Amino acid sequence: MNDLHLSLAGYQPPQSVHNRAAEIFGAELKARLGNDLSFELDGNVTERGHKAAEILTMVEEGSRSFCYFATSYLAGRFPDIAALDLPFTMTDRERTYFALDGELGDYLKERVAANSDYRLLGFWDNGYRHITNGVHPIRTPADCQDLKIRTGDSALHQATFRAMGFDPTFIDVKDLPAAVKTGTVDAQDNPLSNIYNFGIHEHHRHITLSGHFLGFVAVLAHAPSYDSWGTQVQAAISEALVIATTAQHGFARASDDEVLAKLDPVKNAIVELTENERNAFETVVAPVVEAESARLGQELIDLALA
Repeated sequence: MNDLHLSLAGYQPPQSVHNRAAEIFGAELKARLGNDLSFELDGNVTERGHKAAEILTMVEEGSRSFCYFATSYLAGRFPDIAALDLPFTMTDRERTYFALDGELGDYLKERVAANSDYRLLGFWDNGYRHITNGVHPIRTPADCQDLKIRTGDSALHQATFRAMGFDPTFIDVKDLPAAVKTGTVDAQDNPLSNIYNFGIHEHHRHITLSGHFLGFVAVLAHAPSYDSWGTQVQAAISEALVIATTAQHGFARASDDEVLAKLDPVKNAIVELTENERNAFETVVAPVVEAESARLGQELIDLALA
């Protein structure tokens, strides 16, 4: 094997659950491929002026070997991946991990490979998403009325928030902290780790533990490069990714409790929904779930919720 340079692009700070796992991925690759490998982690492209979404182009065109990216952003191009974004349905992390390690994951990998120059290598846990805002506590859909909420680039996410009563608008991750700080948006949703790492809690006093989506990021490779690396490198990538993914899932599971312990109750008010309050949100988004389930088809829904 000749000298090999591999690079992985991300869009989060070093302490994020994704970049910590990416460091492990690089270290495990180095342990297997030794001095033949140089590995570069470009962990936060937004610090260099890039939009987070530019990462997808970087990998598909081959200027980066790998990236992680939220699966919700991929649904416009790979519609079946939206099965991971049905609100209030992915309530059991371990069950979803199992599905993604099995038939569901295999199916989504095949769909991505058939329709792009990506190779989908695996899935990392992007956390349960919760709603923050700087206006008032949110306990019911009525509390969401007319609040402008930042969303990712996902039609399903936007439809979900519209059903709750929000006015949704897409803003790239690069511009999210500024949009929150300046009041360009009233609200946003993210896992607690992002809420803390991006400093959103400093401007949004109210945090509702809604857990409306269980998010995932896809670990993607440039497929033509991957195919050219040969079986030794491919085996090293698979082994390293298994170890990094196990660690990443552990980081993600632990992050909610870690962040809640760091938040100052004087500065942030935490809302934990009652069963009836959660049911009210599930009721208003039920038509969105039904429409999306019909579009995706029962066979795929069964795989996702197996």
